[in-house]
Amino acid sequence: MARGERRRRGAPADGARTSERSARGGPARREGRGGRARGAAAGAALAVVVLSLALGLSGCWLLAWHRARRAVTLHSAPPALPPDSSSPAVAPDLFWGTYRPHVYFGMKTRSPQPLLTGLMWAQQGTTPGTPKLRHTCEQGDGVGPYGWEFHDGLSFGRQHIQDGALRLTTEFVKRPGGQHGGNWSWRVTVEPQASGTSALPLVSLFFYVVTDGKEVLVPEVGAKGQLKFISGHTSELGDFRFTLMPPTSPGNTTSKYGSYNVFWSSNPGLPLLTEMVKSRLNNWFQHRPPGASPERYLGLPGSLKWEDRGPSGQGQGQGQFLIQQVTLKVPFSVELVFESGSAQAGGSQALEQLAGSLLTQALESHAEAFRERFEKTFRLKEKGLSPEEQALGQVALSGLLGGIGYFYGQGLVLPDMEVEGPKQKVDPVLFPPVPLFTAVPSRSFFPRGFLWDEGFHQLVIQRWDPRLTREAIGHWLGLLNADGWIGREQVLGDEARARVPSEFLVQRTAHANPPTLLLPVAHMLEGGDPADYAFLRRAFPRLRAWFSWLHQSQAGPVPLSYRWRGRDPALPTLLNPKTLPSGLDDYPRASHPSPTERHLDLRCWVALGARVLMRLTEQLGEAEAAAELGPLAASLEAEESLDELHWAPELGVFADFGNHTKAVQLKTRPPQGLVRVVGRPNPRLQYVDALGYVSLFPFLLRLLDPNSSRLGPLLDVLADSRQLWSPFGLRSLAATSPFYSQRNSEHDPPYWRGAVWINVNYLALGALHYYGHLEGPYQARAAKLHRELRANLVSNVRRQYQATGFLWEQYSDQDGRGMGCRPFQGWTSLVLLAMAEDY
Repeated sequence: MARGERRRRGAPADGARTSERSARGGPARREGRGGRARGAAAGAALAVVVLSLALGLSGCWLLAWHRARRAVTLHSAPPALPPDSSSPAVAPDLFWGTYRPHVYFGMKTRSPQPLLTGLMWAQQGTTPGTPKLRHTCEQGDGVGPYGWEFHDGLSFGRQHIQDGALRLTTEFVKRPGGQHGGNWSWRVTVEPQASGTSALPLVSLFFYVVTDGKEVLVPEVGAKGQLKFISGHTSELGDFRFTLMPPTSPGNTTSKYGSYNVFWSSNPGLPLLTEMVKSRLNNWFQHRPPGASPERYLGLPGSLKWEDRGPSGQGQGQGQFLIQQVTLKVPFSVELVFESGSAQAGGSQALEQLAGSLLTQALESHAEAFRERFEKTFRLKEKGLSPEEQALGQVALSGLLGGIGYFYGQGLVLPDMEVEGPKQKVDPVLFPPVPLFTAVPSRSFFPRGFLWDEGFHQLVIQRWDPRLTREAIGHWLGLLNADGWIGREQVLGDEARARVPSEFLVQRTAHANPPTLLLPVAHMLEGGDPADYAFLRRAFPRLRAWFSWLHQSQAGPVPLSYRWRGRDPALPTLLNPKTLPSGLDDYPRASHPSPTERHLDLRCWVALGARVLMRLTEQLGEAEAAAELGPLAASLEAEESLDELHWAPELGVFADFGNHTKAVQLKTRPPQGLVRVVGRPNPRLQYVDALGYVSLFPFLLRLLDPNSSRLGPLLDVLADSRQLWSPFGLRSLAATSPFYSQRNSEHDPPYWRGAVWINVNYLALGALHYYGHLEGPYQARAAKLHRELRANLVSNVRRQYQATGFLWEQYSDQDGRGMGCRPFQGWTSLVLLAMAEDY
């Protein structure tokens, strides 16, 4: 994950979000690959024709034109997923979901032009001026801890949110039926955080519905601004109805007095919903419960004359934004019910509304089913883990599943234009509109798809629901361009784009990312599930094209060597130029980037890819592909070749190779600030002395024979507390390294320079478990290290969760505290598989 740059990629200020609107690209209407490809091809062709004319359409520029065209052309291989795989006709149970991970609570359909729902809330009267309106997950908004206690990835979830003195519980349950994705119901409960609170606060909940096209919502208003229901119709959903039920006290049917406000407008653009609501709030309103003193509150001054706000005033094509505000005293519960017309008409008698006691029964039934399925799948109780550890495992899984999103849009791509001849500035071009169904690393900081993260995500999800993994991998493979490239960061749609500064939107087609999607593919090969086998047969041409692109485009200076394209240049402000495509960002590499570099981790990833693809060709009976991949896989498996290119006798470990000197440091040079100073000895071609995660990759990916003489030295440095071992997990860089805990620039703190990362520790646990079960001279030692590392890692993640309520991006190797962004229930959720000893 290219996090060194992305630490500065948090949600921009509100003004910056507004400016992002100009960059929005309108999505195509259909997800169907044929129609989308034709429309996309036309747009791409126009873009590349203009580019080609500018370059002259002669000589080397013809090659540039060809490359630019291929960069924004979708791959021609058949899709890995069936046609219309996201539609309610094909996958009705997945059509609705909590696919908006960046909001605290909301749902949408898996559609290019979805129907969206969401929740905002505000505590009234606590501070002068406008109250804090909560909507999108933010790092610095003071909300937390928050996260899913239960989420099954399909039909049920329960989330707890702490907001100062308030505790919110958001729950949903889906009920299948009909031809349009079925029904669902929400319950939002607001209670004081501490019992016995005397001054009960006044709280407003804002329930909203947003359409993204020409569909018209028809609200039916009752007395005092209360919506009786909202009816509507779309081509994908048919007829439907929303009903906001009367509020009650939590846990019973005692009614609560609420004050209601409504607001109806054209859709201003999804990134602007919060600001629109904030800007409309005013203090004209009073909450007047019978027998109590009135309290003034900020409310929405919506018109009740709905007949004056018909389609002609809605901004044709913009869609609609309809919001109901309900204000009342804590504690209370409010339910929102969605009913599909086809589900209601599907039986011999009308379905009872999923609300009140019926909703309570459904929620409790699903919660109990989740607990039983969780234990059956991961067997933590059977393994003797404590109730606290079992709860941590449930939260880890639920947070990951609750972070699955559905995105649709066009990314910005910079084609690889490395051709001979004079250099020309090339502008980014729009990639064709594509859908993406994916988990996200962090709801607050990285609520979008990241390629190398997703492979780790799917290792967890696959154990729970293999179908979700097939859906996610199939969508990622749908992003292949004509060359077999997949962009490592996917910023698709208005909501995703609004949270990324414009300078970080562009993906470069020369840059790769670790092919971690092959990790769950390897697990599929071991599982024997016929559905997985059928999926892999369909996906094989795309997997092969992706691997071939990686192998060819990242080839190194000598045979069987590889080099990450896209390293930063040797700028005077950088201690060590970063290698963002590797995912390890600021991990030290050769001090002076050059084409002579050989990157150990990349070679190991390619070796793993060749091994997995070779096994897949054998199972599928693909003789032609096997003949091509076999020699490559065998060569990359040969330890002699790995030794020749990457064993550093003077260091006693495997290492990168390149133009390098250790004599670099940051020094203060007024007025520039911190600048890089290079001393003696001068850089020369040599192995890079940077003991850490990269050094372990032949071991991490299980590429070494259990009798290999290289395995012992790697276990030595892994177990040495002066090197990689810490009481909290393996540190990313040796404590003896001159780069340990060093900033990379004045504004770039250390990232992969000592902190403990769960994804690599999980790979280490898997490797120790693997070698601990194979006969060889290191079997007993590997088994012992596995037990100790697992205990250290799990106990620290549990302690930090109990102390903070969050899973974290990384952990300090010095005191174990959580660091980086939170909640981070992407690959940190691998702690569940570590507890289950499932590698």
